[in-house]
Amino acid sequence: MTAPSNTPATPIGEPSTVDRIRAQAAAALGRAGIDDAEVDADLLIGHVLGQSRGQVQAAAIMRSPLTAADAAAITALVERREKREPLQHITGRAPFRSLELNVGPGVFVPRPETEGVAQIAIDALRSMADPEPIGVDLGTGSGAIALAMATEVPHARVFACENSPDAFPWTSRNFAEIGADNATLVFADLAEAFPELDGTVSVVVSNPPYIPADAIPRDIEVRLFDPAHALYGGADGLDVVRLVSQTGLRLLRTGGVLAIEHGELQGAEIRALLETDGWRATATHRDLTTRDRTTTALRP
Repeated sequence: MTAPSNTPATPIGEPSTVDRIRAQAAAALGRAGIDDAEVDADLLIGHVLGQSRGQVQAAAIMRSPLTAADAAAITALVERREKREPLQHITGRAPFRSLELNVGPGVFVPRPETEGVAQIAIDALRSMADPEPIGVDLGTGSGAIALAMATEVPHARVFACENSPDAFPWTSRNFAEIGADNATLVFADLAEAFPELDGTVSVVVSNPPYIPADAIPRDIEVRLFDPAHALYGGADGLDVVRLVSQTGLRLLRTGGVLAIEHGELQGAEIRALLETDGWRATATHRDLTTRDRTTTALRP
């Protein structure tokens, strides 16, 4: 016989306490295959209650009561997450370095590995002797990399372009909310963007679409919810990378730095592509999971 549980089996959605609904939500998300189910449960509960994760955990320890309305709202969010809708789409927010960005359907949700790409661009901007070094983010999506550069290198001038009509409202909202005076956003194709900056830019960075057209992303949330425009880069995945290379040569001054995010198996191919285009000092850098993630090069 199975020993009876010490936790009353109150159906999720009925008036409850934070500890009970937290346990039930984490169990439901775990059954749905969500990694770190307890983290997501805390964040969904906190989103409804207007609390941080630490506050939710404290409320669980105290067995704080929930209203029926709050319990029902938490239940609805958990059910959405069980269907693998991204947590960031449900809450409408995505953390990126020191920023909180608005995200939702139509815009690529920034990932933790891209924070390392931003760090490379930020370090390159900081290393420049120019009193106002110029950074450009090609295909900025949510604006994550561009706004990180603008806020963390305040003496720089940062320019970003995006050409997706679905993503651009999110980008515009993030630029307006963060309000970095040194950041400029335009709606434009990256190959044609910023002709007025030709030959003056210190750092060009891009997280382009780089998945081959016939590849299926392993992550179910990427496959079902991220916009195809931000994922697929042609037959070999490198169509947009080729455009970034050419645009970088146009924009950067001699000695300027190019940084491109890519898939873990694409480093050698991208280095060869860049060297054929005339770039020098190409190098591929690993992310915190030791996967090849970013390739850099210098403008000759």
